[in-house]
Amino acid sequence: MSKTTTAPSSSTPFHPSRLALRRLATIGLACSAASTLLLAGCSEASASDPLRVELPEGRQLLESKKVLMYDIREPQEHATGVANGARLLPMSQLNKRVNEIPKDPAQPVLIICNTQNRSSKVVQAMREAGWTNVRYVHGGMSTWAKNGWPMIKPFGLPAS
Repeated sequence: MSKTTTAPSSSTPFHPSRLALRRLATIGLACSAASTLLLAGCSEASASDPLRVELPEGRQLLESKKVLMYDIREPQEHATGVANGARLLPMSQLNKRVNEIPKDPAQPVLIICNTQNRSSKVVQAMREAGWTNVRYVHGGMSTWAKNGWPMIKPFGLPAS
């Protein structure tokens, strides 16, 4: 059974997880404009961050089908190429579609963006909303591309 409380400024019951989902929406608004900018509030995580997966490990897990990977970059970023097998869920649609990401602890999920700035914040908010099976990929698709690793166009066409 879900715990409900009353918001201090109203008598309307709300679920604590809804607050975390609202944070996802706020992060989405703040970070969707960050495709080319580094946000001051989205700093790199430390190497000891248990929610962090290094890019080579993330690639290996995806390619061995041991995880579901969600690419939260925006469509114009996806057009540059995506990791084969990654599911596309743009940050701007995350609040509406977050329930597409499984909460099942037996199904590991990786969230990837261009660097790790958006994905690290999304994973933190998802953890607060009750997901225990999500981690973010440090380095992101920008490093994936720099490494020359295989990428495909979103509809299966080879990336140029």
